[in-house]
Amino acid sequence: MKTFKRNDNVLCHVVLLSCYFLFAGFQVYAIGYDYYFTSKCLERPLNPQYSGGIAINPELNDGLNGWTKFGCAKIETRTSKEGNVFIVASHRTQPSDSFSQRFYVEKDKMYTISAWIQVSQGNADVVAKVRTPYGDFPTGWTIATSGCWSMLKGGFNGNFSGPSELYFESKEISLVELWADSISIKPFTMLEWKSHQNQSIEKTRKSKVKLQAIDSQGQPLANATILIKQINSAFSIGNAISPHILTNVGYQEWYNSRFKLTVFENEMKWWFTEPIQGKVDYHLADDMLQYVKNYSMLVRGHNIVWENKDQLPSWAKTLSPPLLSAAVERRFYSLVPRYQGQMMHWDVDNENIHFSYLESQLGENASAYFYKKAHDMDSSAILFLNEYSTIENPDDMVANPVNYLAKIQEIRSMGYDGPLGIGLQGHFDTPNIPYIRSALDILATADLPIWITELDVSSRPLQAEYLNDIMWELHAHPAVSGIMIWSPWQPQGCYKMCLTDNDFNNLPTGDVVDNFIRHLSHQGLIGTTNDNGYFETSLYHGDYEVIIKHPAARDQSFAQSFNVAKSQQKSSTLLKLCA
Repeated sequence: MKTFKRNDNVLCHVVLLSCYFLFAGFQVYAIGYDYYFTSKCLERPLNPQYSGGIAINPELNDGLNGWTKFGCAKIETRTSKEGNVFIVASHRTQPSDSFSQRFYVEKDKMYTISAWIQVSQGNADVVAKVRTPYGDFPTGWTIATSGCWSMLKGGFNGNFSGPSELYFESKEISLVELWADSISIKPFTMLEWKSHQNQSIEKTRKSKVKLQAIDSQGQPLANATILIKQINSAFSIGNAISPHILTNVGYQEWYNSRFKLTVFENEMKWWFTEPIQGKVDYHLADDMLQYVKNYSMLVRGHNIVWENKDQLPSWAKTLSPPLLSAAVERRFYSLVPRYQGQMMHWDVDNENIHFSYLESQLGENASAYFYKKAHDMDSSAILFLNEYSTIENPDDMVANPVNYLAKIQEIRSMGYDGPLGIGLQGHFDTPNIPYIRSALDILATADLPIWITELDVSSRPLQAEYLNDIMWELHAHPAVSGIMIWSPWQPQGCYKMCLTDNDFNNLPTGDVVDNFIRHLSHQGLIGTTNDNGYFETSLYHGDYEVIIKHPAARDQSFAQSFNVAKSQQKSSTLLKLCA
């Protein structure tokens, strides 16, 4: 509690802040978005999302109506013993031999794709693709299994208008039939897509708040001025830093006024701290950590080891497996205890879906061993996988969302049962917004914290507009806990995306970030109580300070702190202020 403009002649006042936290009722523009996904393989497929959308005969109850063969496959419908009708592609000789349906893509619409897939034997990666006059592109993936149905989910931007064709592809060819059911193609307008974001934000990021101001006699204070200031946001946003933060005052002032969360660009990486075997140098990491601690910033630890051989110290690349194992042990004991209790996250085994050099040398259970060792050394931190192209690029089959989930299951199956987080780097070129949403839907089924760890957009036309679209899409998804931007300032230029020029004037991308932070913090929020002393608004979850000014208080202001949380339905605080 704080008192401003103290007047010793002011009588004792009582200000009652009655805060009712309710989920906002939000009118959705047209049909809502279906966030549902399951990674379970089911005996029977569920009904198609959106009743199939614009897909003709999505449940195959009308034979092959709407469906044609794609490539050289033979297609037919079959009926399961439970009475479920599905489509089959057999006699396949090419990955793309399957079934397809033609539809018309409308420019500037967002498309979601879903289906239930099975194969006749074994298991296989299956991708849904769309053929257009401009080429074929993937929209979503699943790992199909014989004996049960796996859900496939994806999406794509409508960047053109014209005829298109949905089909399915799998590299497993010999004797493998593709089966599908409950297939959906659903377009949304840009207004509908934005309404989904708004609805999700109101439901998962914000709560309704009702404040009442009364005087010492219990009478409402009408026409009181309400100033609300956010102290801390429940949704985290940060940015990477370079060592220049230690000496460049302009960089310090720009960064410190915006961020309370950071990660070091290179200064904790193995190749940086031990370029010569046995000569370990943490002085830059130590100095940077001390600097950010002086400003109460939280830090992500990036990273302990890296599965990409090219990112190992040069001397480690030629070690025999026993010597490499010993070197990795020394790396863990050197780094993690040094910063124990000071990192909110550790990226433990970086990019261990795309790469597997350490696993190939030290054993397939190496990743699980690394996570267990890191947890034993620093149980206060959440340990993260950290991958690229999982949400950025549907063309990357290696680290697609279902393979990401499979990697988590592999680590669990090999004995690590401690805390895990999903790190998604987010190095974008031209974003596929519907694919981002569907990928997050899939990853959310792991019920683990999801962080965007290295967000940037490569230099290109509409770079700032793309960054804005991505940030709002990520923030709107209920599974995302925070966003780390990857824009550490370097005088010679940034990795992919700068937010300022070298005089620390915002570039358009910097304006996007500032506007995003400003919106989430309710910067400048001022209101007036009604005749009954009430003021109502919707606030992002976090910690706040409210200042109430009223003419009857003879220019005295009254301040009260409060918290807005998703779990809160009603909260009351009685504040007594005496002269």
